[in-house]
Amino acid sequence: MDKDRIVGSAKEFAGRAEGAIGDMAGDTQTQASGKAREAAGTVQNLYGQAKDAVRDAADTATGYAKDAYENSGETLRDGSQALSKKVQDNPLGALLVAGGIGFALALLMSRPARRPPPRWRYYG
Repeated sequence: MDKDRIVGSAKEFAGRAEGAIGDMAGDTQTQASGKAREAAGTVQNLYGQAKDAVRDAADTATGYAKDAYENSGETLRDGSQALSKKVQDNPLGALLVAGGIGFALALLMSRPARRPPPRWRYYG
């Protein structure tokens, strides 16, 4: 729990108490001061809750990243095993797919560089 949540809750409680005392005494200045302190406590409490939520989200993301990093070798190994099984099952299809990818890359790499369109200037 964040320190801002604790301090905010304390301010909020103190503001309610001050507002109640102002209500009983009929003092509008004490009532207003209590409401202001209560509002400040509520804002500080919400700020602490937001900090806690961000911290929890960061911890969760860190955990996911660690798991992904630790299991990356297994995932790569599983993927390469599945790919080799597909190639063994259908070698002609794998050859056609590899040829198509090579052809597409050759087309992309052999295209001439794009030149900007000519700029016509009219003098008159």
